[in-house]
Amino acid sequence: MKELAVRLKKGDDLRSSIESLCKENDIDTAVVLSGVGCLYKVKIRLAKAEAFLEKEDDYEIVSLTGTVSKGKAHIHIALSDQHGDLIGGHLSQGCRVNTTCELVLGVLEEYASERVYDEQTGYDEIVFKKEGR
Repeated sequence: MKELAVRLKKGDDLRSSIESLCKENDIDTAVVLSGVGCLYKVKIRLAKAEAFLEKEDDYEIVSLTGTVSKGKAHIHIALSDQHGDLIGGHLSQGCRVNTTCELVLGVLEEYASERVYDEQTGYDEIVFKKEGR
């Protein structure tokens, strides 16, 4: 595995930046290893995939984890506000970096991936394949 480390700046869209980095660097399959920073605008999809939470306030990123397959991200985020209250969900486009986001992606060089519709879940789910096997 190789790594890609970048610093996102104020105003950058977190999800779009991750997807763009993978496309620009010809990365097929990656995982989010670390994301440390803050947001001033939040848009996350909540559990059951039925509702979005949108807020404008200062939030610290306390957890960022997920996968990217062929430039499409599936990432979950947890955020804390100024009182230490937590919110979290599926990272959507529209989350804007405040002062910074230090992002580290792990590039899975030995794996190819694709998203395939899964009748059981009703979603396109990632399928990993170790190359050469």
